[in-house]
Amino acid sequence: MTETYKLTISGLERELPIVEVDDHLSIASFVILGDTELVCHVAPLLAEKLPPVDYIVTAEAKGIPLIHELTKVMGKKEYIIARKSVKAYMEDPVINRVNSITTSDEQLLCLDGKDAKLLKGKKVAIIDDVISTGESIRALEELVHQAGAIVEAKAAILAEGDAADRDDLIFLEKLPVFTN
Repeated sequence: MTETYKLTISGLERELPIVEVDDHLSIASFVILGDTELVCHVAPLLAEKLPPVDYIVTAEAKGIPLIHELTKVMGKKEYIIARKSVKAYMEDPVINRVNSITTSDEQLLCLDGKDAKLLKGKKVAIIDDVISTGESIRALEELVHQAGAIVEAKAAILAEGDAADRDDLIFLEKLPVFTN
């Protein structure tokens, strides 16, 4: 039987499986992809905590449904996705690299040049589903800075482990890590 962690976000409950990351660390696996009820529940709660911004930015892929709903809630017409590879349609892409706790290899983060132009001089909120080590959000912050944007907020549904102690993050709930 798989161990689980019971997560409650403003009355909505989920049983998260606890998965081993390495010999010394396990995490409660929080996956929002496909969970429309959860995304629609948390988007207005997160929107209330965000300062006024021009754009919302996330890295593909797990943050996409969240910022789609956030954009609707906040009355925005569009959002920006940092892709994980350079695509043929991208002109003058802006690129940064990242290592994340849930990914074994280094990843690219890329903004299409047209998106980078939209961000120049604009206030943005960087959004993720979970912030753990902070490496993904840091790399995304560097990427939007390269595009000339001003980061007004870094936010997630959950802050995992030590990230919950940071005062520069906006989040709805804490998520513990488990030592093996």
